[in-house]
Amino acid sequence: MNDGRYIFSQVIDFLPRYVFDKAVVKYKGNKHAKSLSCYNQLLHLLFGQITGCSSIRDICLCLEAHREKLFHLGFRNTVNPSNLSRANENRDYRIYEELGMYLIELVRPLYAGTPIKEITIDNVCYALDSTTISTSIKLATWAFGKYSKGAVKMHTLLDLRGSIPINIHITDGKWHDSNELYELTPEPSAFYMADKAYVDLKALYRFHKAGAFWICRPKDNMRYDVIEYRHDIDLPSGITGDFIITLKTAKSKGLYPEPMRMVCYYDSEVGEEIKFITNNMDVKHIEVANLYRHRWDIEVFFKWIKQNIVVKTLWGYSENAVRLHLWTAIIAYLIIARIKADTRTPYSITEVATLIRISALEKIPIRDLLIKSKPQINSNQDVKERSLFDDV
Repeated sequence: MNDGRYIFSQVIDFLPRYVFDKAVVKYKGNKHAKSLSCYNQLLHLLFGQITGCSSIRDICLCLEAHREKLFHLGFRNTVNPSNLSRANENRDYRIYEELGMYLIELVRPLYAGTPIKEITIDNVCYALDSTTISTSIKLATWAFGKYSKGAVKMHTLLDLRGSIPINIHITDGKWHDSNELYELTPEPSAFYMADKAYVDLKALYRFHKAGAFWICRPKDNMRYDVIEYRHDIDLPSGITGDFIITLKTAKSKGLYPEPMRMVCYYDSEVGEEIKFITNNMDVKHIEVANLYRHRWDIEVFFKWIKQNIVVKTLWGYSENAVRLHLWTAIIAYLIIARIKADTRTPYSITEVATLIRISALEKIPIRDLLIKSKPQINSNQDVKERSLFDDV
């Protein structure tokens, strides 16, 4: 029963504790642990993510202020900021990574049937991109970025059905986006949408040979020959051209020897023509444009993560602490997504996160919090309400 339980304690019920405990044993996370076990550390970090604490000190301050509630929230005890920070530096981040990957496998099927707006195909559709988190190169000496600045990149492969991240790769700021294509295993018949930074012909040809489809924007200096014009153009939809092309230079041909398709679309909102290249020759030209338009979903995901889950301010600066922090943020997102699917709430993931954040220390069943109640209608319609100007 959830009656009389705090919202936060109900949230952690959605954690697969046995998976986390297996990872702790595997990586010896509790070795030399005294007052702060790995599970207690996880609860501290999730409390910070879910309630929006901006620092380790804020997490410890909030929990200390509610010391009498700790046991009922799921904590054995609270610790000082130094101990929590030290644990983030030294505990193996792979404990959290394994928990995050398990949650991905658990949550993703819950959204597999989610439709994608204006998309008619049933293929799996992915968006690939990265977000950069600026930091101090003096504190995070491993995180080299551009122009002698510090930066951390979180590369994400997002399933567009439900906006569930299925692959997370954390690097320094100098890791080029196109390198991420070599880290992925192409999934046959799946569509991958990416921007110009991912136009690596050798990598894209690898995806093509594996039976996967990709849609990108061509680089400005790409040289090509048109070998076939398609005449079934639907001008009212905004499509202005549909061609089969081959790359022109010897080097490009060597990297991608087969023809590819180019679709041109006039965007009336920005007043310019946009070109797309893809290795799929069968889907409708407007579908190519619509699929690429959904690449923006990953930008919305990154924006949501930065606004609703704490990643803007890092809770540590060693490579291990940063990876642990970012995986905790992903775990918090996946838990919220799992709660949304389990309760079948009509609220969006953003709204679910907001309701949980402001009600974390409230005692109310989580389903009651997330299910919208119908407005009550007064059955006695003949009651004459007193007017403001009636005599008393």
